[in-house]
Order: sequence, then C-alpha cells, then structure tokens
Amino acid sequence: MTRARRPGEQRKSPSGAVRSVDRAVSVLEILARRGEAGVTEIADELGVHRSTAFRLLGVLENRGLAAQAGDRGKYHLGAGVLRLAGAAAVRLDVSQEAVPVCRDLADELGETVNTAVLDDDAAVNIMQARGTAAVTAQDWLGRRTALHATSSGKVFLAHMTPARREEHLSRPLRQFTENTVTDASLLRSELERVPDQGYAATREELELGLVAVAAPVRAHDGAVIAAISVSGPVFRMTPQRLPWLGARTAAAAGELSRRMGHGF
Repeated sequence: MTRARRPGEQRKSPSGAVRSVDRAVSVLEILARRGEAGVTEIADELGVHRSTAFRLLGVLENRGLAAQAGDRGKYHLGAGVLRLAGAAAVRLDVSQEAVPVCRDLADELGETVNTAVLDDDAAVNIMQARGTAAVTAQDWLGRRTALHATSSGKVFLAHMTPARREEHLSRPLRQFTENTVTDASLLRSELERVPDQGYAATREELELGLVAVAAPVRAHDGAVIAAISVSGPVFRMTPQRLPWLGARTAAAAGELSRRMGHGF
C-alpha cells in the first residue's frame, strides 16, 4: 500500500537528475527574488548541504546563468538569463504583433496563414489565422515541422549562416511524400533563389494536396526571426497563382517586420 503524504511533505522527484534540475531552477528563483545570495543562504533555503548548493551554483555559473559578485562570495543572476528572456520576449512579441497582419492576409487570400519561429531543427507555428476558404484547414498551431519540407522551414534554411545550413543539410532528410526534396544539392539550389525571390514554396512536400508559400520576418537588426506562410489545397494554389501569393505573403511579412522595428 502506498503511504499517504503528510501535510506539507514534498513529493519526491522521480530521479536524481530531475531533482537536480528542480534545485537548479530553485536557485535561479532565489537569486531573482533576493538579488544576490551566498552559498550558505541558498543551501539553507533549499534545505541541502552547502556542497550541493556550491555544485549547483558552479553549473549555473558555467552556463552564464549565475555570476559571482566580485570577492564578496555572493551570487546573482548572470547575463545568460537575459539571453533566454530576450528570446522568449521576441517570440511573444512576434506572436502578438502577427495577429492583425495574419488575419488581414487570411481575409484577403481566403487561405490559412501561419507565423512560425525557428526552434533548433524545426519550424514551430505560434500563430494561425484562417480565411473564408480554409474552413476545413488543418490546425498547425504548436506543431513542429521539418525545415526542408515546409515553406517556413525553407525560409529559415535560406537565411541561416552557410555553416549552420550545411549542418542541417548534412543530415538525412526525411521523405514525407514523393515530392519531398531529399537531395541536398537540389535543396541548396532552391534555397539560393529564396532571398532574391522574396519567398519560399513547397508543393505537396509535407502532405499530399498541400501547397504553401512563406516569407521572412525580420527584427530591427535585419535578422530573420520568423516566417509568415500561406497554405492551401493544390487546386487553389496553382503554379500560375504562386508568384502572386508569394508577393502578397512577402508584403505581409514586410509589415510584420516593420512592427518589429525593421527599417527604422
């Protein structure tokens, strides 16, 4: 029979690794609340031995998430926290600013419009708007999709540094449909045209019957931080219509870029 926990008793973590992560996060919370704290203060608040607190602080310091305040033995949050917070803030800002832009584009074109961000080796849709013709469109919100098989993903690949792009293209490229481009040399040639063209496109490369175009969204410094895509069925998004759809998508991405401070 499982023993019932006493009031106030902490639930045990399932493993030592998880417990260490939990404690490390607690250290960051303590430093955020106090401004600065010493090893003994942190150990007392966590209820752990001083050596454990010292090891946790060492890991956080190596990652730039904690730093020592001169020779006073006190620790405070490191610059690495600002980097993480900045990335989260950008994602939130893009999602919020994209709402009116994507809704206007979806109303104009009648298709599904998404805003995606790069998440390591995948594109993640963080905002979606549906046009009148897209009532049965699939919900892509929150989905991680392959870079080489999606229009947003191709935008990110096309605007990466050459070294980072090659890192992605050197891996095996999964074939989702018979139209997925899995030949790295063919994909390179296609990606080279994207910056001048202003948009990337996929035609039944992730799912049969699905066509999409996407354009880059830039931050104030010109860096590509997101992509706006328009997707719809192959019978509506024909090859003849694709350049016009790409131009309209690029215009919307330009508007969102201006909202993010680009061009000022």
